[in-house]
Amino acid sequence: MADSPRANLPPLSLHVPEPKFRPGDVADFAAVDVPPVGAARRPDTAEPASGFTELAYGLVRVLDEDGRAGGAWDPRLLPDQLRRLLRSMALLRAFDERMFRAQRQGKTSFYMKATGEEAVAVAAAYALDREDMCFPSYRQQGLLIARDYSLVEMMNQIYSNKGDKLQGKQLPIMYSAKDHGFFSISGNLATQYPQAVGWAMASAAKGDTRIAAVWCGEGSTAEGDFHSACTFASVYRAPVIMNVVNNQWAISSFSGFAGAEATTFAARAVGYGIAGLRIDGNDALAVYAATQWAAERARTNQGPTLIEHFTYRAEGHSTSDDPTQYRSAGEPNAWPLGDPIRRLKDHLIQLGEWDEDRHVAQDKEVAEQVRAAQKEAEKNGILGHGLHQPLDTLFDGVFEEMPWHLKEQRQQMLDEETASGRPWDRK
Repeated sequence: MADSPRANLPPLSLHVPEPKFRPGDVADFAAVDVPPVGAARRPDTAEPASGFTELAYGLVRVLDEDGRAGGAWDPRLLPDQLRRLLRSMALLRAFDERMFRAQRQGKTSFYMKATGEEAVAVAAAYALDREDMCFPSYRQQGLLIARDYSLVEMMNQIYSNKGDKLQGKQLPIMYSAKDHGFFSISGNLATQYPQAVGWAMASAAKGDTRIAAVWCGEGSTAEGDFHSACTFASVYRAPVIMNVVNNQWAISSFSGFAGAEATTFAARAVGYGIAGLRIDGNDALAVYAATQWAAERARTNQGPTLIEHFTYRAEGHSTSDDPTQYRSAGEPNAWPLGDPIRRLKDHLIQLGEWDEDRHVAQDKEVAEQVRAAQKEAEKNGILGHGLHQPLDTLFDGVFEEMPWHLKEQRQQMLDEETASGRPWDRK
């Protein structure tokens, strides 16, 4: 080693990302750069992606700390539009609260809340056409709520009861509603990305006018499916909006393990030649404006857009998670971008189009709407109270054409049921 040219070099060291705050620490997000409203320019939707790479590193904002809207990205929605947007977010939060309690009461096995992230899905849904196809991850139930999907149908799926149109074949909260432009949720991370890009390519190949939108968490950008999808989207200029929900935590691992310490997630777009926007994900108007901009870009054959929604997961990853075991308890309240519902409420009040009393009344109204839907759904049963679907539906909807050996097994099961003189035990 003495004669080696490397003899005097310092030893290599491996960097392991470490979150800034752990349980017991005081959370302080002073280092988070929150630029003023209006700092980000709004390029023409036909401008080449290479002309506005700075938007992948900044933060598109519309609402300031006092609830005032401003800047080039202000979508200038009418008061009635703002109230509908606010109501949908409030309804989503009420739905989450009741279904969370239902899980704790043993009525279902699993649930995931979108608390603090309501604007990401709801505002995007309002900016998209209802004919556009959405490829969600597992925290975008707001898409269905914004598109007026039945709360009872959502609960039937959560309970896997006899009213569940998916026949108990999907984990609770993994909805599927083709008639509402909502592709089946998959528990395998990022699989929806190549599916969305493929759907968008097919739409373009057919000369259709519908576009696709897809969502994943920031942790999923480390998956190969994400990068394969970016390649195809870039090469074929697929009419797709690719949303990355950077809520700082992927289950119990923080965003640094997906690359947040090195750069922004929107910056992934730069290397692929894709338009990239980094936006305030707790600002419903910024989400609406960015989605509307990206949708126009897609519909005019300008190609895909990657949007990073800079937000925060206010509660646990799911009902199976305890965030106090890996992050500071003060983080949710210290997050500098606030609560999306409160911010939109404050904006409406600032406009003179809303007040605290009306907001309280609305919260009670949506809570009652959700309660009534739960009562109706539970007439169809709850998870754990026996088998709610006929046993032979086990074979339905799995294959386009059932293989011969499964046909034989199904017939054998039915023959045994007939011979016993009673249906299969549902308990």
